[in-house]
Amino acid sequence: MNALVVGGGGEGIGRAVSRAFAGAGAAVAVADIDPGRAREAVEELTGSGARAVPLAGDVRSRPAVDAFVASTVAEFGRLDTLVTVVGGQVAFVPAVRLHEMSDDDWDLAYEMNLGYVARAARAAIRAFLAQGQGGSIVSIGSVTGVMAAPMQAGYGAAKAGLASLAKTVAAEYAGDGIRMNVVACGAIATAVANAAQPADEVPEIPMRRLGVPNDAAAAAVYLASPLSSYVTGQSLVVDGGVTVRGPFSA
Repeated sequence: MNALVVGGGGEGIGRAVSRAFAGAGAAVAVADIDPGRAREAVEELTGSGARAVPLAGDVRSRPAVDAFVASTVAEFGRLDTLVTVVGGQVAFVPAVRLHEMSDDDWDLAYEMNLGYVARAARAAIRAFLAQGQGGSIVSIGSVTGVMAAPMQAGYGAAKAGLASLAKTVAAEYAGDGIRMNVVACGAIATAVANAAQPADEVPEIPMRRLGVPNDAAAAAVYLASPLSSYVTGQSLVVDGGVTVRGPFSA
């Protein structure tokens, strides 16, 4: 399997995803806005015997995203899986109530959580269709797509759109052997998330712990693998039980 990890592939959840795919035997193209992070991640992967290549660029740029896909195909001969990772609101714009959010901040939250994913998905789908053997897209999403997102309306709305995008891609391209699914994460302990919301301030989680990047990465590998060959258009919730917790839960 040849995988392209787009957006933040060199750190946090993206780094864990890159590592997990390499561990599953995939050749991995690691795309990050920071060339140094991409190279560092690739050095780790190749040091463990995996085949990997670093790519650098801004996901907000269509030429950059198109180049990610083209470079992966050129390097590995084909693309089998696209994983989109980067997202969030507090990492990019202030956490404020909806009426206080500027148009520019709303647009940036949309772009960093849904706009670039659609751009990357289009590029990957073109490659999949040209190859004629199908492919898989896995996007790291959030439970805010199915829950309220106080102080993060732009983020939540975009993540809800991500789930809808996966369903549409699934319906449109199932006959071409192309699948798309979402890993809907709860609170995951990353450097960015911890800076925005320290662990001791995270609301109680039924499993009594924060998620770790490997939790999201393992789900992404499953959704890209033949083990999930009959799964498409779905959101796999990885949240420690947050979305099933009732008002009278212990």
